[in-house]
Amino acid sequence: MADNEDQEEEQGKKKSGLIVTIAVVLVLSGLAGGGGWVVGGMIAPQVAVEEEAAVEAEESGEEGAEAEKDEEAGNKSRENVLPLDPITTNLSYPSESWIRIEVSLLFGGAPDQALADQIHQDVLSYLRTVSLQQIDGPRGFQYLRDDLRERVRLRSEGRVNDILFRTFVIE
Repeated sequence: MADNEDQEEEQGKKKSGLIVTIAVVLVLSGLAGGGGWVVGGMIAPQVAVEEEAAVEAEESGEEGAEAEKDEEAGNKSRENVLPLDPITTNLSYPSESWIRIEVSLLFGGAPDQALADQIHQDVLSYLRTVSLQQIDGPRGFQYLRDDLRERVRLRSEGRVNDILFRTFVIE
């Protein structure tokens, strides 16, 4: 008889443990759902305001004017970008390795072809001094980008804002 009472007691504990676990999961799910709802409420008004502004602009006919302004800004930014000829040279070590890059210069004002040619030669000279170990991996590529960006800004005396990589191949 004592064995039957112990078995019933263990089954009761297992059932109550299962009920407690289910209750905890439900409470935590409710808290997570409530937290998501609050965060969504914080973000959603910003989206709604932007959508309302777009609808109002469309209704008043301002969308055409804004599209023209965006197109003019896009064309203006393309006018300031001057692609350089591809640069192909061997690296300093190992000298059997070759690098080929295509870059564009982002000028602050009107592009200057003579300055772009000087920068092209400067980049070529710099790439001949770089070893493969220096530009290996993503960090090496980032260092190369930063070095070239700094050299271009110094050479152009601030007239070039940025250098944009179009292709980068090492063989």
